[in-house]
Amino acid sequence: MPAKKLNPKQAAYQKKVKKYEPKPKALRNALLAFLSGGVVCLLGQALTDFFGAVMDLPPEKAATPAVATMIFFGALLTSLGLFDRIARFAGAGVAVPVTGFANSMVSAALEFREEGPILGIGAKLFSLAGSVITFGVVTAFIVGLIHAILPGR
Repeated sequence: MPAKKLNPKQAAYQKKVKKYEPKPKALRNALLAFLSGGVVCLLGQALTDFFGAVMDLPPEKAATPAVATMIFFGALLTSLGLFDRIARFAGAGVAVPVTGFANSMVSAALEFREEGPILGIGAKLFSLAGSVITFGVVTAFIVGLIHAILPGR
């Protein structure tokens, strides 16, 4: 779609706005996102190692309770109002799939808590999760089908 043609008055306004618009701190934001994402992943690995040692599980089996714990932490921080504060500072780094998914689920549920525990929180808790889970299942099916059809290695 081609860019909309601006009249001279609109162009002058856009030029003035550009002059006062704050410059994004891209390097700082990228560094904070990288570091905070690394901390989240480090915590996930530490939990995997912990559950592996405590429950005497191999790493691939210890990942399941570690992921569940990370989801719990993301949901807890969101419900306490701390996740958004951390995300404002750390940026996209804390929105790695597990913690970001928990945050988006709980945020949607908290918006409708006045509707009650069933019709508010319960119904809205899975409004986002349903589409994500459906997409994941369909994608896994398609990838599995392609893997099954293509000749083996």
